Amino acid sequence: MGKTELVEFVANAMECTKKDAADAVDAVIEGITEGLKKEGKVALVGFGTFSAKKRAAREGINPATKETIKIPAKMVASFKAGSKLKDAIN
Repeated sequence: MGKTELVEFVANAMECTKKDAADAVDAVIEGITEGLKKEGKVALVGFGTFSAKKRAAREGINPATKETIKIPAKMVASFKAGSKLKDAIN
């Protein structure tokens, strides 16, 4: 399911326009993004937890030239599914 299908699902579930549903989906995504930036963690009970983790600097290999390159440290987003989500998909 992509964002377009998610917007359609929300519009049908809420009995609202696709524009209103798209605004709602965008607001949720923006809220999660801001939460990760400010606090490093967003927990949605039963659904799961989004967290920002620091990935250490490391060495990698350029596949085109086979040269060793240095990959800088950076922050990455991760998600851990909650129990209700795990139960729903199994």
